Amino acid sequence: MLQIADDTPKQHKFWSTQPVPQSPDDRDKDGPLEPNREPEAMRQTPYNLPAGFEWVEVDVNKEEELEEVYKLLLENYVEDQEAQFRFGYPKELLSWALKPPGWKMNWHIGVRVSTTRRLVAFISGVPASISVNKTALPMVEINFLCVLKKLRSKRMAPVLIKEITRRCNLEGIFQALYTAGVELPGAVSKSRYYHRSINYPKLVDVGFSAPPQNMTLDERVKQLALSPDLVPGIRPMTSADVPAVTAGLSAFFSRFNLHPNFSEDEVEHWFVPKDNVVYSYVAASGVSGDSDEIDCFVSFYRIPSKVLNHPTHKEINAAYAFYYFYPYQEDAAAKNKRMLTRLMNSALVFAKQTDHDVFNCLALMDNPSVLKELQFGKGDGVLHYYLYNWRCKEMDGREVASVLM
Repeated sequence: MLQIADDTPKQHKFWSTQPVPQSPDDRDKDGPLEPNREPEAMRQTPYNLPAGFEWVEVDVNKEEELEEVYKLLLENYVEDQEAQFRFGYPKELLSWALKPPGWKMNWHIGVRVSTTRRLVAFISGVPASISVNKTALPMVEINFLCVLKKLRSKRMAPVLIKEITRRCNLEGIFQALYTAGVELPGAVSKSRYYHRSINYPKLVDVGFSAPPQNMTLDERVKQLALSPDLVPGIRPMTSADVPAVTAGLSAFFSRFNLHPNFSEDEVEHWFVPKDNVVYSYVAASGVSGDSDEIDCFVSFYRIPSKVLNHPTHKEINAAYAFYYFYPYQEDAAAKNKRMLTRLMNSALVFAKQTDHDVFNCLALMDNPSVLKELQFGKGDGVLHYYLYNWRCKEMDGREVASVLM
């Protein structure tokens, strides 16, 4: 997510200069807003920073530099409006998120104070193949834009965005996908967050969830008890499942207008389980006709949120819905809903077994059809999706199958 904060004015002075849709006329047909350029026609030198600061490439293979990114994000990244909770991306998750197949260190851009060498800003890009309305495009996914709070008046965020754009352009990449919790020009879609309580007493105690109305806490806990109805035979994914999961995701994504195109190497990286990072499960439901064919897959990843100013609890362990597939059938809405409900319920049960307190998901893909039955509550947050230098009509969240951390 791009954490666009105080250094981006409400009139969007910066974004009005960028190749993103500025009006409905910019969405009349799919295609780039600016043509690709040859390397010799591009800026060859980094953009200027304020005096006393310098560009660096952050080597996240080095423990000390990964620790710096972790601390910068922990102290300055996304937090709620009441300043009760703040994302605490652990180093294991950062390493996973920043190093997919084909990652480039020169797309992990930092800004340091020249004298003290302190890391005060960061932005990252990772390579991805993204399909937009059936057109597959080489893109970069932009994430983790973060500037030290007390330096935001220096307007470093736009310079970071321009610099990573320059570096991606030099590599022949002219489109990007990014998300933000704020509304900027050119959103292609937006989706609301929903939350499913797992450890409800803890969530009430820290102020994440409201106390129960017209019932006791114990009654509400009983009401939120998870169903034991799991997909038969569901088990943790292994490396041996990579080909089947790759094929299943590809087939499932074909129904959506915005989605990634994963190679087997990427599926291996993103989905083979890693403790405290990503959890993935597979099953052969038999619906597809072959009782041994994997046709169900569900995954989630873990981002703890730091609890600020609480005497007892220091962290909420949040599971975030990632990707899934199941034997979707055209013109079989009730059957599809039952199948997905069972699959997502299985994910909730596994999230509880792995000590998560809450399960979060966006109203993307087929998620809206099962949220009520699985007792997800509507959240305050809305995530906006953006495409850089690509025009297309706006999409409903149900047309989007893309999840960025």
